[in-house]
Amino acid sequence: MLTDKLTQLQTIFKQMERALIAYSGGIDSTLVAKVAYDVLGDRALGVTAVSPSLLPEELEDAKIQAATIGISHELVNTHEMDNPNYTSNPVNRCYFCKSELHDTLKPLALKRGYPYVVDGLNADDLQDYRPGIQAAKERGARSPLVEVGITKLEVRQLSQGLGLPWWDKPAQPCLSSRFPYGEEITIEKLQRVGRAEIYLRNLGYHNLRVRSQGDTARIELAPEKIKEFVATTDLDKLVAKLQELGFIYVTLDLEGYRSGKLNQEIVGKNVANTLS
Repeated sequence: MLTDKLTQLQTIFKQMERALIAYSGGIDSTLVAKVAYDVLGDRALGVTAVSPSLLPEELEDAKIQAATIGISHELVNTHEMDNPNYTSNPVNRCYFCKSELHDTLKPLALKRGYPYVVDGLNADDLQDYRPGIQAAKERGARSPLVEVGITKLEVRQLSQGLGLPWWDKPAQPCLSSRFPYGEEITIEKLQRVGRAEIYLRNLGYHNLRVRSQGDTARIELAPEKIKEFVATTDLDKLVAKLQELGFIYVTLDLEGYRSGKLNQEIVGKNVANTLS
């Protein structure tokens, strides 16, 4: 029962007594922050990492959501872009990102008297290739949603049941996930992709990605939205806008958006991650 899982989640925080939440503003970490605050009150702290891979709009959402919940909220700067192991974009790029995140959060937590750093990893995340899980595990972070076995769908159901207005918010991983492995990541490229996605959101499309490969932008939309997009969008204006941002070619992925699509190129290789 979903109510039983919520009770188990609450029990975890009661046992922690104090917790620092790695709070991105996404639906998963926001649910964790909500439950942590409901249980711990001012003994829970949400901390958002700010870097070029986070859309400014996502940061503003995180601030608004934290204020709505009531949880104390702070920002810290992370510097993964200074690490060539990250910017060279290897298949384990996420490991170096999460290493930087937790190497920043863990000392902060200990300094402030929080014995636990908690993230928003959910049970479904274990089914995808996510090397960052290992980095968090190595640094002692806990993942209550995984510990209870809460899936992405259940995150949304619990969020809706708790009255969180963003329960159906689309997933929004860091902008670095828009680049094929092996293509160097730069601040300029991140900003280009981010502005392109904002432009498309302003057209009314929210569950989307703009994948970047060299000078090409590949737009991914929800499959059921593709025909509407082609029929109603001023394509010449769209192309001109994305070329203004720095792309040369603008394409539409006819398969549509699918989470983790860039990982399909490494399926079958000897990569794995677990929390066991």
